[in-house]
Amino acid sequence: MVACTHLDTIVITELPESVAGCEDCLRAGGSWCHLRICLGCGHIGCCDSSPGHHATAHAEASSHPIARSVQPGEDWGWCYVDEVTMQIPFEREPSIPPSPLCP
Repeated sequence: MVACTHLDTIVITELPESVAGCEDCLRAGGSWCHLRICLGCGHIGCCDSSPGHHATAHAEASSHPIARSVQPGEDWGWCYVDEVTMQIPFEREPSIPPSPLCP
């Protein structure tokens, strides 16, 4: 079983109270499917099912290895380097807008 070797890079230990949407899509006037938060800096990006793939693009550009879903009811994270999922529970789930593209 492969384990994430980057847990020591996690800086974000609480989810925000609310999220407006994918930061990059909002700036560019784009749409997203599901949202992810970078646990290195808090950047909110869209998933790879979204046209912009902004969470992955952020991870590649910043070298921040771990992102977590901010979708209600989801507590999983993904390490882009080790290519492994993990549970990362937080006490609070943020309020997020409905996805413009996905249910």
